[in-house]
Amino acid sequence: MGIGRTWSVSLLGLRGAVVEIEADLSAGLPAFVLIGLPDAALGEAKDRVRSAATNSGCGLPTRKITVNLSPAALPKHGSGFDLGIALAALAAADSVRAESIERVLHLGELGLDGRLRPIDGILPAVLAASRAGFETVMVPVGNADEASLVPGVRVIPVASLRQAAIWHGGEFEPEPIEPILRAALPVADEHEPDLAEIVGSDDAVEAMLVAAAGGHHVFLLGPPGAGKTMLASRLPGLLPDLDADAALEVSSLRSLSGLPVGGSLSSRPPFEAPHHTATAASLVGGGSGQIRPGAAARASHGVLFLDEAPEFPSSVLDALRQPLESGVISIHRANAVAHFPGRFQLVMAANPCPCGQYGARDSECTCPPHSRRRYVGRLSGPLLDRIDIQFRVQRITAAQLRVAGDGSPRLTSVAARARVISARARAEQRLAGTPWTLNSHVPGSWLRGPQARLSAATTSTLDRALERGGITMRGYDRVLRVAWTITDLAGDDRPTADHINQALYLRRATST
Repeated sequence: MGIGRTWSVSLLGLRGAVVEIEADLSAGLPAFVLIGLPDAALGEAKDRVRSAATNSGCGLPTRKITVNLSPAALPKHGSGFDLGIALAALAAADSVRAESIERVLHLGELGLDGRLRPIDGILPAVLAASRAGFETVMVPVGNADEASLVPGVRVIPVASLRQAAIWHGGEFEPEPIEPILRAALPVADEHEPDLAEIVGSDDAVEAMLVAAAGGHHVFLLGPPGAGKTMLASRLPGLLPDLDADAALEVSSLRSLSGLPVGGSLSSRPPFEAPHHTATAASLVGGGSGQIRPGAAARASHGVLFLDEAPEFPSSVLDALRQPLESGVISIHRANAVAHFPGRFQLVMAANPCPCGQYGARDSECTCPPHSRRRYVGRLSGPLLDRIDIQFRVQRITAAQLRVAGDGSPRLTSVAARARVISARARAEQRLAGTPWTLNSHVPGSWLRGPQARLSAATTSTLDRALERGGITMRGYDRVLRVAWTITDLAGDDRPTADHINQALYLRRATST
């Protein structure tokens, strides 16, 4: 008997580190010792493994079994190491071929009856294995479809420890067993909200079109019933399909969150709308043990919608300030730092006051002035300063409704998406040779530099707003970004004074 050796993956955020699993049998009283910085769930693997092996008909010797997880200093979480630990112990007992398990990376949780249970995060784990050079991965049957989404990796689905041992050369008789599968995917709603359903809010529709074309964040202020939620829910329909890398990243985040992925990558941008009672951990990520992505991370390459934004705790909203600036969500723990992508479009909606009627043309506000100021003041200045488009939305009138119902064609999501794709293509062509593809990602120093500097006559209105304190330097740069997006939508080469004025209006509309 020698040492059994195989491999598994430890996830930290979306990044996976390959872990070597070594098992050794030695003389002494029967025991199962697991070393290598396991957490509580992983520490219980010794009981699951011994029971699963016994009930599978391939029991372990009644000797001292020592299992080491290397590198020892790397924190390891969860039950996905069970299969690798069991096979390493069987290889040490000469029950399976040691050279076979050494070529394969194993993922899966064992039940006491020996069946393999699906685990969360299988997609980023298999992706990490592929990047580490592994060509073959063994996973539970319930994870097989998801694991197969990673190109260039041979996936071996097994339903039980006995099947895994037989595949690795164990001399056991095959037995029929019912695999444990994930719950079926919910039936998707084929109806996608259409932009044509919005009537009487042409300026707001145009603002959302600009937001989609440039990847800009949006703040919508207006009374109840003005259509803020309708506008936000239609923004994903204006965005282009995800490319292969973005689709894989979005699906990996869903997998790590325990959400169903299915057998194909989704090509449409995600839409996340957490309730205003959400905590900071549920919004940006966290949790004990394995760090999970929050709603902001799951909204990467899509839209994060915060309805009734002033009702969110200030600490929760301010947790978004760093991701909005850097595009990365970093969650720090005492012994590790997890990173998640944070390139989402933030859409915040708010009433102008507690009663919601301030500024409405058809209602009267009953809130005292200090109450109105305190309500909107829950949104911190530094957070609002990071929002490119700040637009006031009004309720439509009966006259607008009649005009909208006269049968004249309205802009549909399909037509709007075509305009967005065309505008993004112009921006990508202009930014060729730079690290950026969207106007919202371009730093202000580049926009004000020789590559894109505008004349003083073009930016005169913007310069005066900066001198009078109407906008900050960050706001100045964000107006320039929006102006370039408006230019791309119009099909022009460079922003004009009118484009600058329109971009400044889209940022200052909440003060009107």
